[in-house]
Amino acid sequence: MSDAWGALAERVAGHAENYIDGLTRLANGEGGDAILSLLLVEVAQVSSAGAQLGASQDVILSGNWEPHLSEDPDVDVVRTALAERLGPVDDYAEVFDPYKDTSVTPYRLSDDLTAVAADLLHGLRHYQAGRPLEALWWWQYSYFNTWGNHAGAALRALQALVAHTRLDVAEERTTV
Repeated sequence: MSDAWGALAERVAGHAENYIDGLTRLANGEGGDAILSLLLVEVAQVSSAGAQLGASQDVILSGNWEPHLSEDPDVDVVRTALAERLGPVDDYAEVFDPYKDTSVTPYRLSDDLTAVAADLLHGLRHYQAGRPLEALWWWQYSYFNTWGNHAGAALRALQALVAHTRLDVAEERTTV
């Protein structure tokens, strides 16, 4: 494995660990009323790692196969806690693929945020097992296939929510 791949794997692993830790802490009640802004930061930071993976050449595994891992840890507890914390803003509408499927689809922030976490966690398990190339392959593959879309959709929804909380309050103040 080249030094460049090793450095990228280390950076993405750091982003993945930070995202999973931050998401878990926010789901468990940290952040108080700032949860939407903090989630926006978490998603934006991990999306930066995804962009690096997307801009990199394809990671190809020897033999073109992923070594087996035991079952990934369940992130449903985090999803449920996030859904409870997000309450009425958990559900939103999104266009899945603006080039192929332009119909509006119902999404949930809690589902998107934990789908990202699940894919990152799977890659982290390879990384922590001393297989950084496999981790990179998984993160890149799943970025294009699943977590990149979920992160992008969540980023748009969170940005809209944060903007509404700031701009709608400002409008109310100026009309009073």
